Amino acid sequence: MNSPAITPCLWFDNEAEEAVKLYSSLFDESKVNRVLHFGREGFEFHRKPEGSVMTVEFELKGQKFLALNGGPDYKFNESVSLFIYCGSEERINFLYKKLSEGGSVNMPLDKYDWSPKYAWVKDKFGVSWQLDIEDVNSIQKIVPSLLFVNEKFNLVKEAANHFTSIFPNSQIIMEYPYDKSMNLPEGTLLFAQFKLNNYLFNAMSGGTIKHNFDFNEAISFIINCDTQDEIDYYWQKLTEGGQEVQCGWLKDKFGISWQVVPTMLNDLLDDPNKKSKVTDEIFTMKKFDIATLIKASE
Repeated sequence: MNSPAITPCLWFDNEAEEAVKLYSSLFDESKVNRVLHFGREGFEFHRKPEGSVMTVEFELKGQKFLALNGGPDYKFNESVSLFIYCGSEERINFLYKKLSEGGSVNMPLDKYDWSPKYAWVKDKFGVSWQLDIEDVNSIQKIVPSLLFVNEKFNLVKEAANHFTSIFPNSQIIMEYPYDKSMNLPEGTLLFAQFKLNNYLFNAMSGGTIKHNFDFNEAISFIINCDTQDEIDYYWQKLTEGGQEVQCGWLKDKFGISWQVVPTMLNDLLDDPNKKSKVTDEIFTMKKFDIATLIKASE
């Protein structure tokens, strides 16, 4: 089994370009790699006019992201945030100011038990960012953070074990349990950090406080697969206890959204002679079938 790349996908209504422009202005090593536009099928399925932007592939700090104009169906919330290890006073102050402009502040920039300087903000698009003055021993400075809330608050350890059992080149890096005064089962984790194919994730417990949000499709994780065997493997493993959705999307048993996608798909969608036929085929699929996509393109 190869080690597929993992890419966070951010679901916007009609603001993908604007959001990418803002984020790219805040981080060095940033660039736009590829922009795909809606064809004739865009209006029918997404209420988007032909020629408008569908997806923007971009990089921040050398890390890949995808912005999708998917429509108004899903809204960002704190269940998945982007945790930035800032590494300096100047950097955290800058990002705190810029990311909270037009947005809101969940936790103001201050000293907390876990950090000498930390903040949690939502930008003007609704995307959540956690900012920490500390650095991380990794070239990856922006780390997706999963927040397990309500009846899932005690599943951090289970999730870390589950994901690291599926992906190659994976390991649990850090586990931070609840204080014993909370009278929770021994080993219940407040925080964990783990790698999936050398890609960092944080996982946090929302505790016993009631939250009015949970995981949804607004932020999903794309698994880029070279072969049908890889697609079959990740689809089977991640849908166990979860749910098959549509067009390569699925929900795992925790409710987190993933996209299991063939790496050759963008090449087909880039070809104007193949795009509409391939797109028509995509909307008939749940799990992607590479052979069927190639046949449709021909």
